[in-house]
Amino acid sequence: MAYDKFTILTSTAVPLPTENVDTDQIIPARFLKATEREGFGDNLFRDWRYDVEGNPKKDFVLNDPTYTGKILVAGKNFGSGSSREHAVWALYDYGFRCVVSSFFADIFKNNCLNIGVLPVTVSPEFADKLLSAIEENPNTQIEVNLPKQKITLLSTGDSESFDINDYKKANMQNGFDDIDYLLNMSLEIDAFVETR
Repeated sequence: MAYDKFTILTSTAVPLPTENVDTDQIIPARFLKATEREGFGDNLFRDWRYDVEGNPKKDFVLNDPTYTGKILVAGKNFGSGSSREHAVWALYDYGFRCVVSSFFADIFKNNCLNIGVLPVTVSPEFADKLLSAIEENPNTQIEVNLPKQKITLLSTGDSESFDINDYKKANMQNGFDDIDYLLNMSLEIDAFVETR
């Protein structure tokens, strides 16, 4: 299995309302030397989390124990810039399983779907509603229901539907990447080969 299966996620969330966050801010280029997916979470938002001496910056949200959870609620245009999949590896390795934004860069969104982080696109109004609720009460629970393609703010019942490609949805629910999907079809592939 490539990553954790995703069906229904209920979690608190971390607010990051900053707009136009690019992949170099998510994981700076100097940390891209590794080829394994592990360890990238340590350097997620490295230059925002730590000063030049490696000390945590108290004013950055990931260093604030008030906010925790497997959902990151981000500002508009999250994941812009270069196409590095390491940015998603860093989010996944840190513990995020879902990123919510009113707009994602296309390549970043596809990388999320290939690596097991569900990108949920919501309206700007709903994104603002989520951010306000989290900032008002850090224990606010959000439910992301992939089978129903619905995200719900549990404290109020407010919800929105989100779109996802059927193939990627099935893969997320099974914890498959593209290779796992093909391996899961090995009997059908063998049967097809026999007819040739």
